[in-house]
Amino acid sequence: MTGQDNQSGSNSTDSDPSAFFLSGIPGLEAMHLWISIPFCSVFAVALLGNCTILYVIKTEPSLHKPMYYFLAMLAIIDLFLSATTMPKSLSIFWFNSREISFTACLVQMFFLHSLLSIESAVLLAMAFDRYVAICNPLRYATILTNSLIVKIGLVALSRAVLFVVPLPFHLRRLPFCQSHVISHCFCEHMAVVKLACANTRFSNIYGIIVSLLIVGVDLMFITLSYVKILKTVLSLASKEEQLKAFGTCVSHLCAILIFYTPVVLSSIVHRFGHQVAPHIHILLANFYLLFPPMMNPIVYGVKTKQIRIRVHLLFQGKSF
Repeated sequence: MTGQDNQSGSNSTDSDPSAFFLSGIPGLEAMHLWISIPFCSVFAVALLGNCTILYVIKTEPSLHKPMYYFLAMLAIIDLFLSATTMPKSLSIFWFNSREISFTACLVQMFFLHSLLSIESAVLLAMAFDRYVAICNPLRYATILTNSLIVKIGLVALSRAVLFVVPLPFHLRRLPFCQSHVISHCFCEHMAVVKLACANTRFSNIYGIIVSLLIVGVDLMFITLSYVKILKTVLSLASKEEQLKAFGTCVSHLCAILIFYTPVVLSSIVHRFGHQVAPHIHILLANFYLLFPPMMNPIVYGVKTKQIRIRVHLLFQGKSF
């Protein structure tokens, strides 16, 4: 795709565009090749790490427990989340392949925001798992049955679809009669909304409501779970018991911070940081998509003894 083709696409006057053009990282186009190196490295680590976690959980019978089933869900989501955005981003950086069809853009947007919603729900489910394990250990096996885990997964999927589907469907009805150039590496909802030459109040308000309902509600219940966990841990007799009980939560607490901190920070900067340079917005958005899929398998691999041992044996076996 040449610069002339991009310009002609951006000046199109069609109200229903056949294609959009992703700009990559505005202001840093000359550095795209260099930027692609850390992006590609993080993507490779995320793929390797999450595939390793899934393989270890699948092949080790002792890990066939609720906690690790939720971890497997998290790994699958992170794999799909990385695959949804990174191949197109790398094609922009390496081959200047900026064009994306209107339908493909909306599909990418749907999967991107749906997967983020599902990941938030899985982190909440993992908080519930830790709550039951510490506060009701004798009932753990009877509460967290396989059927309940499946139901939790289906509810998380249903919630994501119901909340996110209206976003692309509404955008499909809007006219895009001016620029078709999206100032982003991928089809993020608000980046596409800005191009519509119509009243976008519904999209803006609905997007904020969905974000608050998903992130706000999930974080509230996660916080409540850990308040109860903390009370139970502090009621234990010895320091050793307290540390052992709370130690089982460290990996999950790290995963929560890894996921929610960049999401909240990026959302605040995107909506209120009008003086912040555009490339900072884009880099932050990429950070919250790339960082959790890379870090989650590392955190659980280092902090979870059973996984750490199995991963060590796996790679030790490959070296011979």
